[in-house]
Amino acid sequence: MGYSQQNSKGNTYHLHSREGRGGAKLFFFSKDPTGSIDLPDTMTVIEGPTGMLMVKRKQ
Repeated sequence: MGYSQQNSKGNTYHLHSREGRGGAKLFFFSKDPTGSIDLPDTMTVIEGPTGMLMVKRKQ
């Protein structure tokens, strides 16, 4: 089971990733739990003002 988090509106989202242009790893949240991944140690999750979850590098 991968990483999941509930936002302030009560919706549960699951973390996914894919490879972008140039081999960069892109992270995104989806309501679909299939294929979800664990949160990397170097990343943290923040919530925007609209309730959208985003992955950010730890500082």
